[in-house]
Amino acid sequence: MDRRRLLSYLFLNVLVSACVTSAILFWYHQNYRSVNPSVLQPVAPLVNQNVSVPQATLDPEVEIPVEIVSVIGAGTLSAEWVVVSYTGEDQINLANWELRDEDKNVFIFPQLVLHPNGAVQIHTASGTNTVIDLYWGKSDPVWQSGEEAQLFDPNGNVRAVYKVP
Repeated sequence: MDRRRLLSYLFLNVLVSACVTSAILFWYHQNYRSVNPSVLQPVAPLVNQNVSVPQATLDPEVEIPVEIVSVIGAGTLSAEWVVVSYTGEDQINLANWELRDEDKNVFIFPQLVLHPNGAVQIHTASGTNTVIDLYWGKSDPVWQSGEEAQLFDPNGNVRAVYKVP
């Protein structure tokens, strides 16, 4: 085989490899990294208990603009987390709100204030809480494809539902 033919095969191999890698990265980004990190706004924990934080009304008839944006990495403990966002105009205190799955696993939010257009990620695994990441501390994955993630306010009203893909 002459050099020219060998170089053309090598070039074709590099081109095909680059296309396949790009397609896989695009697919991964669309399916598992669907939350744009620039949309995530920091949340601030309520440091001083005497500070009054506006609390959204908990009347079940009044809609609160809080939603479960996505459940990522279902079935893989180290990659499993839920993104909850708030699009209201005032701050909202998520203290004692609950994130539940269909198997009766419950995450209770600590004292946490979400600002307008803010979001928080709830990781299933153990870790150290930060302003945008909370950790459930589970030793096994919680989420399964096809089940529903539900967000409840402190009065037990369902405020958001998300079907795990």
